[in-house]
Amino acid sequence: MGLRTIYFITRNPHKVKEIRELAVDIGKGKGVSIQHLNYEYPELQLEEIEEVAIASANHIRRERGLEIKAPFFIEDSGLFIHALNGFPGPFSAFVFKKIGNEGILSLMAGKNGEERRAVFKTVIAFCQSASAEPRIFRGVVEGRIADSARGEGGFGFDPIFEYRGTTFAEMSTEEKNKISHRGRAFRELLNHLS
Repeated sequence: MGLRTIYFITRNPHKVKEIRELAVDIGKGKGVSIQHLNYEYPELQLEEIEEVAIASANHIRRERGLEIKAPFFIEDSGLFIHALNGFPGPFSAFVFKKIGNEGILSLMAGKNGEERRAVFKTVIAFCQSASAEPRIFRGVVEGRIADSARGEGGFGFDPIFEYRGTTFAEMSTEEKNKISHRGRAFRELLNHLS
């Protein structure tokens, strides 16, 4: 049996690389080939990342659905910091572009212990076809905001998100894929497909 093609629609090359690595690491035997479509679509600034993912997938279905001949998914992730009432949450990409890791660390100055708790969350909106409603798959990992940026790997907030004493940016690709929010959501999608 040949590989089943699924399109990942995103403008972020880092996410494509990570999802393809995940497909190799956790997709063994699932028969899935991830192909990238670099479509631009509006990412609405909504309160919940589930709402953002569903709205984005529905936009793609309406605007580009006839061009897409195979199932597709989009992905939205957010960093939710407890001491900042869940900020930046669904606005994470915008906040990262504007203030980056140093800006988040400045906002966290003087916060200690439990105040530094944070959650990374990913939502995948998967459409079997252009006529199918999006199906949602979630991945969550709990950690904390590090005292300083550490590590050379990953992207985005990875250097300041710490899981059991190690930032995502300090982990090898294999280590991060085993426990990351994106890995957990993608694993749920692969389980659904199999």
